[in-house]
Amino acid sequence: MAIKQKRPILEISGLRIQRGDTVILNDISWRVERGQHWVILGANGSGKTSLLSALTGYLMPTAGEISVLNESYGQTDWRELRKHIGLVSSSVRQMMHDEEPALETIISGKYAMIDFWGRATAGDRAAARRILKQIECAHLAERPWLVLSQGERQRVLIGRALMAKPRLLILDEPCAGLDPAAREHFLQFLQRIGRRPDAPTLVLVTNHARVFARADIKGWPGAGDGSEASHAHGKNSFTGVRRADEIEGR
Repeated sequence: MAIKQKRPILEISGLRIQRGDTVILNDISWRVERGQHWVILGANGSGKTSLLSALTGYLMPTAGEISVLNESYGQTDWRELRKHIGLVSSSVRQMMHDEEPALETIISGKYAMIDFWGRATAGDRAAARRILKQIECAHLAERPWLVLSQGERQRVLIGRALMAKPRLLILDEPCAGLDPAAREHFLQFLQRIGRRPDAPTLVLVTNHARVFARADIKGWPGAGDGSEASHAHGKNSFTGVRRADEIEGR
């Protein structure tokens, strides 16, 4: 599927999700430009999962418009569009096979396969080794999933997503299960990934405000500031934050 150029990576307008009498999201508008990286920050139950499900075409919105990679919801085959969207989440992490080496886990991303059982080509292996180097895990190529640390697993799953060359990479609670030191190292790693000229757009989803306050994300809004974070300059990777009150449409 051809992806048109010079359009926002993601655009939401007037999004509403309602199930029965319960309004989950109301009047949400959000635009992500090319080269930007964002955080969705919200408490449990604030609608983050519903928003992700709508963005990836697994949940039909009640009202509003969604455009991802210049394709509009309801006007394109979302199954094809998902091939250009990487997703790293706990659901993927829990399905990994204990004995699968990190190199094969990376390769499996190209084929959207869990517990890779195919025959990898020499090109696949070379590409996977380049990605392992990119995610700073070259030494883990033959190490099985079972013995990887939580932080190493998160990096390998990001590498698995990158193997499919996504234009948009969504990280759902990427710091879950990490101790404070490992969490800080992982966030520094994400900053390095985000600064690469060939990096996909990153959207991180979390309920931990302190995590990203410590990550030095540019445009971090001050306490009580309900506005979107503005564009900023400098060495940092992240453009801004969508806060819980914005997600809820208050």
